[in-house]
Amino acid sequence: MPDWLRISLFGLVQLFMLVGLFGLVVPLYPGQVVMWLAALGYGIASGFSTLGIVIFVILTLLMLVGTFIDNVLVGAGAHKGGASWSTIAIALVAGIVGTIIFPPAGGIIAAPLAVFLLEYLRLRDWRKAWQALRGLATGWGLAYVVRLGIGILMMGLWWLWVWKG
Repeated sequence: MPDWLRISLFGLVQLFMLVGLFGLVVPLYPGQVVMWLAALGYGIASGFSTLGIVIFVILTLLMLVGTFIDNVLVGAGAHKGGASWSTIAIALVAGIVGTIIFPPAGGIIAAPLAVFLLEYLRLRDWRKAWQALRGLATGWGLAYVVRLGIGILMMGLWWLWVWKG
């Protein structure tokens, strides 16, 4: 591959990696999936060396684990705040639908609003509904820290692949 093409490929993939990494700030944005897709594109374009295959498998596992942990931490935070599991499930769906209809802020508004309204309707106590909403926010915050750490690790592994592969 000519140098100009290798540099262009690096720049394009790095841009998508950064979009994924900075996107991790936004709840419901699949930043780790974006980073994984960027790495996949890099592997397809540049070829998968042995090191590339090993790193891509690790990136795949990190993306899957990060996505799972994200949902668990957010749900656990809301549940610890008092939200029912059915409220959490409906809020997740509301967040996804909100993101699709009004990206990127739609989900950020829809999920917490769903938690608050559903818990208020269930308990008829706005303080308990507010407590459930605070639990959701706490879970989102903790999930962000974990997502960011995994995202930084994913980018570092991709750099290792680029420079050593």
